[in-house]
Amino acid sequence: MNTIASLVSAVIFAAAISSQANAAELAQQMGVVRSEFIYERAPFAQCHATTLAETKVGLVAAWFGGTREGNKDVGIWLARHDGKGWSAPVEVANGVESPENRYPCWNPVLFQPANGLLLLFYKVGPSPSTWWGMLMSSEDGGKTWSAPRRLPEGIFGPIKNKPVALADGALLCPTSSEHAGWRAHFERTADLGKTWTKTEAINDGKVIGAIQPSVLFHPQNRLQALGRSRQGNLWEAWSEDGGKTWGAMKLMALPNPNSGTDAVTLKDGRHLLVYNHTAKGRSPLNVALSRDGKEWLAALVLENQPGEYSYPAVIQSADGLVHISYTWRRERVKHVILDPAKLNLRAMPDGHWSK
Repeated sequence: MNTIASLVSAVIFAAAISSQANAAELAQQMGVVRSEFIYERAPFAQCHATTLAETKVGLVAAWFGGTREGNKDVGIWLARHDGKGWSAPVEVANGVESPENRYPCWNPVLFQPANGLLLLFYKVGPSPSTWWGMLMSSEDGGKTWSAPRRLPEGIFGPIKNKPVALADGALLCPTSSEHAGWRAHFERTADLGKTWTKTEAINDGKVIGAIQPSVLFHPQNRLQALGRSRQGNLWEAWSEDGGKTWGAMKLMALPNPNSGTDAVTLKDGRHLLVYNHTAKGRSPLNVALSRDGKEWLAALVLENQPGEYSYPAVIQSADGLVHISYTWRRERVKHVILDPAKLNLRAMPDGHWSK
C-alpha cells in the first residue's frame, strides 16, 4: 500500500472509531431511543441543512447535497422511512434553469399540514444574499412531487426551520434575509403557499445579526422566536399577538458559534432546543429543555467529537417521540430518536453546560 493510500485508510479508520465511541456515549445517555445514519453512501460528496416531517406513511427527511455548498451541482435530496428503514437518497429538485444555466439549491424545509399535501420549501440562487424561494408538494408522502414553482418576489418561505400552524389554520413561516444585514422576519400563508403576507424585519441587522428563527408556543397566544446570531449567543424575541408583531430582539445566555439551531414545543408544553453549545466551532451538538422558554436545562450531548455536527432539525411525532436530524461532518445525515419523558435534566447557571 502506498503512502497516500495508507493515510486515507488511517483517516477513515480514525473517523470510524470516533463515530463508534460517540455512538456508545450517546446510547448511555437517558432518553435516547435510537441513533442511526439515514444513508451510508450517496452520489454526492457533501450534505448539509437537514429537515424532517412525519406523514401518514412515515418519516421523510431532506437536505441539500452536491460537490460542496454553493456549487452549481447542489440539489435537494430526500429519503423516506417506511417503518423498517430509510430508502436510498434521491434528488427531487435542482437549480437547472436551462441547458446553459444552473444555480445551487439551499436549505430545504419539509412541512406536513394536518390537512393537506406534504410541502417542500427550498431556495435557489448564487448565494444566500441573492437566492429566491421555491415550493413543491407531494400527495403520497414524498414518493412523487409536483413541478416546482417560484414564490412571489420578496417571499422566501421558511428559511431553515419548519413553519408552525396557528390556531386559525394559517402557517407562520420563520424566515430571514442576508442582503442588507442579517435580519429576521415572518411570513404567513393561509392557503398553503398560494398567497402570502409578511412582517417587517424585527431587527436592524446591526446591533444583533440574526437569522434562521424557530417558533415556540406559550400560553395566552404568546410566541417565542429564537435562533442563530453573529454575536456569540442565541437570540430571542416574543410576540403577544400570535406573531403579528414582535417585541425587541435580545441575546440569550446560551452560547452560539454562528451556527443553525432548531426548536419545538412538545405536547406536554415544554420546549426542546437543539444547538451547538459553544462559542466557537460546530461541536458539541446539544439538546436543552425549558418549561418557560427562559430557563433552559441541559438534557444531552448528541455529538462531542472533533468535526462539524450542525444544522439540526427537530420534530415530535404522533407517538410522542422526538426526532432530530443533523449534518454529520458534511458527509452524512444523522437521525436520533429521543423519549422526552426520560431525559436527565440539569440546571445551566448563566448558560454554562452542566455535565
